[in-house]
Amino acid sequence: MNAKATEGYTVRRVQQMLGISRASIDRLVRAGFVSPTRGRRNEHRFAFQDVMLLRTAYDLQRAHIPPRKILRSLQSLRSSLPRELPLTGLRISAVGEEVAVRTRGSTWEATSGQLLMDFEVTSNDGELAFIDPVNAARTTHPTPADLVNLGASLEETDPVGAEAAYRSALETAPDFVDAILNLGALLCERGRCAEAVQLYEKALPAVTPSAPVHFNHAIALEDAGQLTAAAQAYARALELDPGLADAHYNLGRLHEQLQNPQAALRHFSAYRRLIRDQSAQMDDEGA
Repeated sequence: MNAKATEGYTVRRVQQMLGISRASIDRLVRAGFVSPTRGRRNEHRFAFQDVMLLRTAYDLQRAHIPPRKILRSLQSLRSSLPRELPLTGLRISAVGEEVAVRTRGSTWEATSGQLLMDFEVTSNDGELAFIDPVNAARTTHPTPADLVNLGASLEETDPVGAEAAYRSALETAPDFVDAILNLGALLCERGRCAEAVQLYEKALPAVTPSAPVHFNHAIALEDAGQLTAAAQAYARALELDPGLADAHYNLGRLHEQLQNPQAALRHFSAYRRLIRDQSAQMDDEGA
C-alpha cells in the first residue's frame, strides 16, 4: 500500500478508479453507505474499505436494490473486507441480494439468482485497479457518458487529454452535469479556478437546477477568492438540497471569514445536526 492509500484517497482519485461521477459519490456518502474521514480542508478521504463499499453500493443502486437492503449488504461486506488490498487481489460478486468476497485460492459460494455485479480489484505499482470481467465495446462514435469515463481515466496520466474529453462531451451535451462537474474540478485542481467559475456560470442557465453544480461553483468561487459570491452559491445549493451537510460546513467557515459569527454558528449547528441524523438513520437501517 503506497503513501496515498495510507493518507486516504481523495474524491478525485476515487472518481478515477471507479469511473463514476463526483455527484454519484456525494449521493452515496449522503445516503450513509460509506463514512469517509476528513482531510485538512474538510475534504473527504476514503480508505481502501470505503472505495470497495462505494463501488459495491453504486452497482447495487444501479440494479435498483432498495436502500435498506443495500445497507444490509454493505454491513456484511464490510465485515468480510481486509483493511488493505491483499497482494493477490480480491473479487467481489453479487448474486441476488447477497454480496461475497473471494481471494485467490479461497472457495466462494452464493445462492442462485440474477448476477448484479462482478469485479476484481488488484494492485498496479501500489495503486488500486478495478477489472470488470466484461468490458463495454468501444464505439467509433462515443456518447457523452463514454467521453466522461474516458476523461476520468486520463486525469492522472494525461490531464490535457482528460480536459479535451470533457469538453467534447459538453459540445454534444452542454447540460451534461457529470461533464460539467468533472471539468470544473479538474480546472480548479490545475490552478485555473477562474476558468472553472466561467464554466459553471455558463452552464447554470442550461442545466436543470442542481445542488452539486452550485456547490462546486461555490468551491471554485472560494478558491478564486470571491468569498461573498461563494457564500451565495453555497446558499443556493442548500435551497436545492437542504441535506447537503458539506455546504453547511463550508458556508459556516466562510461566514467566519466574513465576520458573520451568528450565521457561522447557525450553519455549523445545521452541519452537526445533519451528520448526527444521518448516523442515526444508518443505525436504524441496519437494525
